[in-house]
Amino acid sequence: MLLAAVCAACGAPAVQQAPPIVQPGAPGQAGRVLTADEAAGLRQVRITPADVAFMQGMIAHHSQAIEMVALLKSRTASDGMRKLGERIEVSQADEIRMMQQWLRDHGQAVPDEHAHHAHDATLMPGMLTADDMAKLAAASGEEFDRLFLIYMIKHHQGALVMVKELRASAGAGQQSEINRFAGDVDADQRMEIDRMAAMLGSMKEKK
Repeated sequence: MLLAAVCAACGAPAVQQAPPIVQPGAPGQAGRVLTADEAAGLRQVRITPADVAFMQGMIAHHSQAIEMVALLKSRTASDGMRKLGERIEVSQADEIRMMQQWLRDHGQAVPDEHAHHAHDATLMPGMLTADDMAKLAAASGEEFDRLFLIYMIKHHQGALVMVKELRASAGAGQQSEINRFAGDVDADQRMEIDRMAAMLGSMKEKK
């Protein structure tokens, strides 16, 4: 019996320990082995000022798109335009709430959605000026539809610029929520640009 037990023990697989994680030291100094808690902390990607600025700026960007859709509701006679407006409003309102919560979760300032109306406000890429918004508000019918599509394509292209600037900023866009959201913005805006460009092309062909 004793021999059988010894043989069984010999055949049991050895418990393998995870290799230690060594943090390199400064030039000329030895590294040190990290504890499990220290290693876990290093795995957590920290947000950057560029991440925060992107979320804060995109809130203003999305808010203006919703304001443009509000004008559309009373100025278009096209069902296709109304459906486009509904998609933009629903998706961007949801994303505004997500961005506001993200900023709160990370202890950052949550800007007012209408702060871009301030006289000295800096507009994000692609956003309409006060004169542009006034011109859009003064239009109606097919002229409104044409102008809305032109302006919203420009608006969406500005969002792509914001994503590109985020990704070009050192260390930015690495945190999981930021990375996922930026990817979604890029994909969704490109798809809608293609859709709106096709709608604008159809309007030109009818003339």
